Amino acid sequence: MYKYDNYDQTIVDERVAQFRDQTERFLAGKLTEEEFRPLRLMNGLYVQRYAPMLRVAIPYGLLSSEQLRMLAHISRKYDKNYAHFSTRQNIQFNWPALETVPDILADLASVEMHAIQTSGNVIRNTTSDQFAGIAKDELEDPRPYCEIIRQWSTFHPEFSFLPRKFKIAVSGATSDRAAIKVHDIGLNLIKNDAGEVGFNVIVGGGLGRTPFIGADIRPFLEKQHLLSYLEAILRVYNRFGRRDNIYRARIKILVNDLGKEEFTRQVEEEWSHIKSGVMKLDQKEIERVQRYFTSPEYDDNASDDTSFNELEKSDKGFSNWTKRNLFAHRVPGYKAVVVSLKAPGIAPGDATDEQMDHIASLADLYSYGEVVVTHDQNLILPNVKQANLFALWKKLSKKNLATANIGLLTDMICCPGLDFCSLANAGSIPIAKQINEKFDDIDYLHDIGELKIKMSGCMNACGHHHVGHIGILGVKKKDKEFYQLTLGGSAEKDACLGDRLGPSIVKEEVANVIGKLLSVYVEKRQDEERFLDTYRRVGIEPFKERVYPKTPAKEKAHANN
Repeated sequence: MYKYDNYDQTIVDERVAQFRDQTERFLAGKLTEEEFRPLRLMNGLYVQRYAPMLRVAIPYGLLSSEQLRMLAHISRKYDKNYAHFSTRQNIQFNWPALETVPDILADLASVEMHAIQTSGNVIRNTTSDQFAGIAKDELEDPRPYCEIIRQWSTFHPEFSFLPRKFKIAVSGATSDRAAIKVHDIGLNLIKNDAGEVGFNVIVGGGLGRTPFIGADIRPFLEKQHLLSYLEAILRVYNRFGRRDNIYRARIKILVNDLGKEEFTRQVEEEWSHIKSGVMKLDQKEIERVQRYFTSPEYDDNASDDTSFNELEKSDKGFSNWTKRNLFAHRVPGYKAVVVSLKAPGIAPGDATDEQMDHIASLADLYSYGEVVVTHDQNLILPNVKQANLFALWKKLSKKNLATANIGLLTDMICCPGLDFCSLANAGSIPIAKQINEKFDDIDYLHDIGELKIKMSGCMNACGHHHVGHIGILGVKKKDKEFYQLTLGGSAEKDACLGDRLGPSIVKEEVANVIGKLLSVYVEKRQDEERFLDTYRRVGIEPFKERVYPKTPAKEKAHANN
């Protein structure tokens, strides 16, 4: 993983000292709330519903065991002994006292971490495939390019006050596990007809109040032009993006208003002036950054030990876990292990200080000291010998970290909702609890198979509800919480927005309605169809009829219309 040089460390240390001074002046009454607000946002500090919230950057989701231990320490010393992993592969502390935040930032700096550009109208944390570097379907590791983008975008003087926040995702595989089509910019490493590797560039994706799937504006971009082309896109957006209306300020609105062709024309025109300049990415620079992302020294004989296959046959709990929580590794004899942060009764994405310390120790013991945060709020131990899987499962189980539900109904994406967020209209965590309580039979969950439920407490869509197989959006009606459901969304290579099922439903009925949707799926599915496949084949009407049955009076009124 990338290691700070003297320049990196100096910049981060200086920022800590600056924010310490700014915080002390604010607490002493020398800065007003309005003056302090942009300063705290530059350092990832929000004012939430009940307390400040500090968002810490985890570039492209990659953590060392030392860094994870520091996050555990911070949650223990400055917070309430837990933290929340977000859909941007970051971590959030929900209860720090304002006066302690400079100390938290100093602790983070000691392990090469920070909270810079995790909020505000800037380029945010660049995200990537959680299986980067180990996936069998990967053309090339995308993380070096994420790091190059991070270094280019951090403190970029021209993009420190964009019309709105800006998010970039990079994938290097044939499958899209980074949701690149719902980002402001999505980059996919591909190979052209000449055998050269470059980027497919997608712009203008995003969710929130006005969701869009991104537009493919350049089928192939040579690696040397990565930064100059990104710069051209950002310049066009910075110049023409709406600043008079926060709801129309994202680049997706600009792309939609101008149209794909005109937006592309403007980017290409801007790029023509800078493509041959100082931002040309030298191959030596690419190779320099790639050297930080070398593979560990794998055991060439790891595939010889197949004892875990026998243990699968004899232990049903272990067998369920291996079916759902393992990911195929490019190196024979190794697996990537997904550590579920979606145990029943736990807010999705939350981890305690004890759990984080435990995972860090397991990373040292079984995964070369590396941990990865996923964009669906779980953690990964990326390099585990198959011979160690049973022992690892046992140790994860001791800390409630081995729920065998990855990709299943209870592996929900869930924003903090009304429990924490001042923007939320409704709770998300209580609905997750309701769903877990209703669907607590692991055999039933495995029978239903892959089902991605994504839930947001407001239209800002932090829970990505628009692209869930089943999306759940909290809304408020006459000061009561209701929930609107969508069906058929996807954030993968076949990205699409879900269809609205019908009128919003009362809070108490959400899990029951999901049960009705699943009953339709079970009746209609063919062979090994996923929920999403069945929905796309039969359409929304059978699901709508089950949830909103027509009474004779309604049918008569419909006929008269």
